[in-house]
Amino acid sequence: MENTSTFTTFILDGYFILDKQKHLYFTIFLFVYVAIVLLNALLIAVIYTERTLHNPMFILVCHLSVNDIYGSSSLIPHLLFNLATQFYKISLTNCLIQIYCLHTFNIIELTILAVMGYDRYIAICHPLRYHSLMSPRKLQIIVIFMWFYPLITFLCYESLTIRLTFCNAIITKTHCVNFELIKLSCTDITVHSIIGLSTMVLFMLPQMLVILFSYAQILRVCLYSSKECKTKAVQTCTPHLLTLLNYFIGCFFEIIQSRYNISYLPYDFRTFMALYFMIFPPLFNPIIYGMSGRFFLSTIRLSVSKCIYV
Repeated sequence: MENTSTFTTFILDGYFILDKQKHLYFTIFLFVYVAIVLLNALLIAVIYTERTLHNPMFILVCHLSVNDIYGSSSLIPHLLFNLATQFYKISLTNCLIQIYCLHTFNIIELTILAVMGYDRYIAICHPLRYHSLMSPRKLQIIVIFMWFYPLITFLCYESLTIRLTFCNAIITKTHCVNFELIKLSCTDITVHSIIGLSTMVLFMLPQMLVILFSYAQILRVCLYSSKECKTKAVQTCTPHLLTLLNYFIGCFFEIIQSRYNISYLPYDFRTFMALYFMIFPPLFNPIIYGMSGRFFLSTIRLSVSKCIYV
């Protein structure tokens, strides 16, 4: 019988270079995490307390903020703990939990953005039917779907990873990623990789098609509209487009890291690419939506003043 060692604890190799400036990185990550939680919590609180914001668009923004807190909390506290304790190991169980949280955050984020794009399409292309097409009942069904579909379906996919045995214990990042983990498997991962790629297409292609369809229809309507309508459409869609751009920059960095050898790049830049998804969308999304309209800004000021004088 072949004697093969299998590993259930992994070394996160990405920390050993960060260790040289661990106090600086700890301070930066702590500041960023506090900012993410506070900004998103403020946005959620304002939307919850102000009845004038209880419309589909801002309800979806609220869910986006909840997901951003979920995603950043799946990684940054772990980063802070490791930097503070200089403990750069992670168990297989915790690694799988982290993979599940980070990947579902990614899919939920895109699903919410797709629904937000559809909402803008209805608002601009079918304004008279908006309240019937985006009724509270329909919105409730959409919200349940955009959360539970990724959470349940990715669990089915991750069950394939759970069955693997691992003959290497070095993960070349500061956190667990599914593609990095399965590369350490003792067995051939060709079938697993094909299933994984097919699953990711299934997870993400429908949302991307919804976004493309929505903006194609918005563009078609705007081409034959007045200048005033075009300006209003641009103002309405700009926050969503900026959020999409931020999201797909993160996607681009993830693809580059997983498919190409980037060891020739400076380590700090590779770390930036690796952590972009968990930091920049959660940090900038509440800023983009919080600062996107005069009405919303005035609502925030009113809510804050109420809290001060109560």
